[in-house]
Amino acid sequence: MKPIQSIGYSIFFENSLDELRSFLSAKKYSKIFILVDTNTEQHCLPLLQQALNNSLSYDIIEIDPGEENKNIDFCIGIWKMLLDFEADRNSVLINLGGGVVTDMGSFAASTFKRGIDFIQVPTTLLSQVDASVGGKTGIDMDHIKNIIGSFTQPKAVFIEPGFLKTLDKRQMLSGFAEIIKHGLIYDKDLFSELKNLQPQQVSKEIIYRSIEIKNKVVKEDPYEKGFRKILNFGHTIGHAIESYSLKNDKKPLLHGEAIVIGFICEAYLSTKQNGLSEAEFTEIVHMLKNIYPAYPLNKSSYPALLEIMKSDKKNNAGMVNCSLLPKIGHCSIDNYCSEDDLCESLDYYTKNYKK
Repeated sequence: MKPIQSIGYSIFFENSLDELRSFLSAKKYSKIFILVDTNTEQHCLPLLQQALNNSLSYDIIEIDPGEENKNIDFCIGIWKMLLDFEADRNSVLINLGGGVVTDMGSFAASTFKRGIDFIQVPTTLLSQVDASVGGKTGIDMDHIKNIIGSFTQPKAVFIEPGFLKTLDKRQMLSGFAEIIKHGLIYDKDLFSELKNLQPQQVSKEIIYRSIEIKNKVVKEDPYEKGFRKILNFGHTIGHAIESYSLKNDKKPLLHGEAIVIGFICEAYLSTKQNGLSEAEFTEIVHMLKNIYPAYPLNKSSYPALLEIMKSDKKNNAGMVNCSLLPKIGHCSIDNYCSEDDLCESLDYYTKNYKK
């Protein structure tokens, strides 16, 4: 598989960790840092260290795992560690982890001393097909997802499928949701192929195709002024549910689990506002229902969910903004939804999406 060319950087697939060693050797950075969480330190760092083969020196920065830790306090901790290790502007930060590590590590690097280089080595299916590509960096604040961040491109991305062997079923389900989204908004053939698969059956070819789709969208609209907003399908409602779950549930939803609820609700809104046929809506719901468990939403949560939606960074002039489907494989942007419509879509989910 040839590297995918993005905005000033490459996404490597074949022998990716060997390519990373060559990349670092050629760049001759003054200092190399590897950001991990406690999970990737145990399960993924040894594979990376084996690939580096003692040919390069580096320091490890470790954080706690979980979306609840993707905040300014942990970011300050990363900055302090970089200071303690005497990082300069010719240093590089390698983000070895899932979406939390890649999002927060990228933000920390892009702001430290007005910006040092960073490299993405995503270790989850979700981060490989979504978080590591596109140049979005970010942290959460007051349980609002990615409300603080920047657009800063990495120097390279290295996709290693071997890391997926370390994931449990929930993590694979979470990442599979973003691949489904790419089919729904851009490639009906991909969506049709996914209907016959379980997450653990995802091939490197499907991962490649998913990244290829996201990269095409991002290259056309790097700063999300227009077309790139199609990537937000399911995320207006899904992010609200994810934030609500993080605050209220003992075992919070993972990102992909939450945006699947967003897919259902926003597909429902697509039938009301954007011409999605009942047949295709049923097809979408049937596919998701066969894979993802139901989440116990109830009306008492609606006011809190609406408040979170109103704070979404995608909104304009106080209006809740959704990207909706006219048909599978296509998506339209800037569809503004009333509170009544949003609640109606949540009602559909609570009444109909049950195991």
